[in-house]
Amino acid sequence: MVSDLEDDDYPFRLVARLDVKGQHLIKAIQLEGLRKVGFPTIFAKRYYEAGIDEVLIMDVVASLYRRDHLLEVLTSVSSEVFVPITVGGGVRTVSDFEILLQNGADKVAINSAALKTPNLLSECAHRFGSQSVVLSVEAKRLLDGEWEALFNCGRENSGRNVREWVTQAAKLGVGEILVTSVDYEGTRSGFDCELMRMVTSEVHVPVIASGGMGSVQHLLDLGSTSDVSGVAMADVLHYDRLTLSEIRDAAALIGLNVRNVS
Repeated sequence: MVSDLEDDDYPFRLVARLDVKGQHLIKAIQLEGLRKVGFPTIFAKRYYEAGIDEVLIMDVVASLYRRDHLLEVLTSVSSEVFVPITVGGGVRTVSDFEILLQNGADKVAINSAALKTPNLLSECAHRFGSQSVVLSVEAKRLLDGEWEALFNCGRENSGRNVREWVTQAAKLGVGEILVTSVDYEGTRSGFDCELMRMVTSEVHVPVIASGGMGSVQHLLDLGSTSDVSGVAMADVLHYDRLTLSEIRDAAALIGLNVRNVS
């Protein structure tokens, strides 16, 4: 698809996260208790018109069940939205990856399959370019202060240490890492700033923080304590808790290089 944004022009990105199940936009708390919110294309178009920098579409059940609905959602959204679109969920092969790119995705996020077969990341990076490969990490804090990477939408433990996993993935050629805090996701209690600080200190690729934003202060806390390249937001946008203008103004206030849409 043709985008009217270039990542390099605006390093800090505001991303609308759309978790989908079937053809419905849903929202969860700590990746559980899925609740229907509406239809993803309607929300995506609304965020695009309000000035969102990117859209992230995640099929939250595709890892468990083979689904065709994701392609329908992607095709619909990409016909209405002209900013970069990242899509994830159920990507198991290079062919799965390619089909999503052919149907409107600019980037593809991989979690479960990458944990099982890490070389899938390097295969996709070699064939389609690192800029299109996003590692999706669902991080759960452990008692020892470290984090474990989960998969299947937080339902299963991988036994992989997040610190070691993101380092390995960066070496395999991923162009970006999406980090979702399972503990904070949907809670509106703020980002796991310690987690994001750890990840950004371990890798030299863009990191997008996801999970927990409920106020402008949460963005300020994140921006002042970690070197993330953007934030993925769901609840705070879906339920109109903040406007994109308020979020963008707050980011600019602390010196984050955000896009001027006025």
